[in-house]
This record gives sequence, C-alpha cells and structure tokens, in this order.
Amino acid sequence: MTTELKRTKASVARALTDLQIDDFLTDHGYTIIAGVDEAGRGPLAGPVVAAAVIIPAGVEIDGVNDSKKLSAKQRDEVFEEIAAREIPVSVGIIDNTTIDKINILKASLMAMRRAVCGLKSKPQCCLIDGTFEIPNTDYAQMTIVGGDGICQSIGAASIVAKVTRDRIMQQYAKIHSQFSFSEHFGYPTPGHLAELKKHGPTAIHRRSFKPVAEALKATRQTQLTAVLH
Repeated sequence: MTTELKRTKASVARALTDLQIDDFLTDHGYTIIAGVDEAGRGPLAGPVVAAAVIIPAGVEIDGVNDSKKLSAKQRDEVFEEIAAREIPVSVGIIDNTTIDKINILKASLMAMRRAVCGLKSKPQCCLIDGTFEIPNTDYAQMTIVGGDGICQSIGAASIVAKVTRDRIMQQYAKIHSQFSFSEHFGYPTPGHLAELKKHGPTAIHRRSFKPVAEALKATRQTQLTAVLH
C-alpha cells in the first residue's frame, strides 16, 4: 500500500457512508480503480471464482449491489449490461483440486490475483471485498468489509464472479446428473448433503471439506463391505 493511500485510508472510511469510494479515490489521483470479489468459498464442490472490474469514472450501472442480495435474473441482467458496455473485466478460476491442496482462503486469493493480473489495463488501486489483501502484487490495495454492497466496482465484481461460477456449475449439472448443481451450485444445502450421502463425491467435490471427506469415507466403507461379502 502506498504512503498516500495509507494517509487517506481514514478519509476513505468516512466516505463509505456516502457511497462515494470510487469518486473519492479518483479525486486523489487514482483514475484506474479495480473492484475485486470472489464467489464460491463455501460450496462443497466446484471452483472458486474471482472477478476484477474497472468501471470508468462517471459510468453508472443500474442494479449493481452485493450479488447475494439480487435474484438470479437481476444478476444476469447486470452481467449482460457490463458485457454490452464493454466494461474492463477479468476472471480468475481455481479448481477444487487446487483448493484441496492449498486451502480455500489461499485459493480465493489466488483467484483474485489471477483476475487482477488478467486486466488489460493495470489498475492503480484495487478495492477488495473482505479483510484480506491480494498477495504477491505491487498494486495499491484497500480491503473493505461489505464492500460489495457499498462500492459499485466491487459490487460489479461480485456479480461477475457469481454469474460466472453459477454458469460453470450449470454445466457440471449436465455431467453429474445425479447432483442438482444447477439448483444448489455445490453449496451444502440439505438437498446437496442428501445427494452426497446417496451417491458419494464426484470428481469436482472438495475432499478437504468435512462433509465430503465423511461421504468419501462412508462410500469406501460400503465398497469394502461389499467386497468382503
């Protein structure tokens, strides 16, 4: 984080209540600002997806908000508007195998780094939803808890990440038809847990997550019992 950004951090915090974060940073010389967010930290299956979005100064996108507060239809509409207006966007995707190797937090930050590094225009500052900065980057960064609900660029990133991940899971639903991935998207809903218990984990399940590990153990025990009898 640059010295100037540190000095203005308190002022930015005050600006949060006015929902003018991007404008505030622009006034202080940061003209290329990327909002960054991820989707898919909680699911038991599938990848974690991050997005970085640069909304040019003066551009307003109707309907942008925390993706969790929008319906699927509303998210799709905002997603399509972002694409139609050619807003600079980049996405980072980390698969379940890597998640199991390095843990979900590191995988989420890795996805964010890929998203930011994939932007055609190098941002001068990254606004990141949550409390963790992106490691191994030389960008000025600021973390904002609940940023997806109060900052347009982060909100846009949350929508892009969520829609992208949902569409990936809808494709997986066609491959693993015994699972309702197009409905629960891999989250640990009662329906998904029931499917996991009945069918056992698929290739896209996160084996480092406790419910999946338990289902895998039960499946192996059942198979072993069948062989012995």
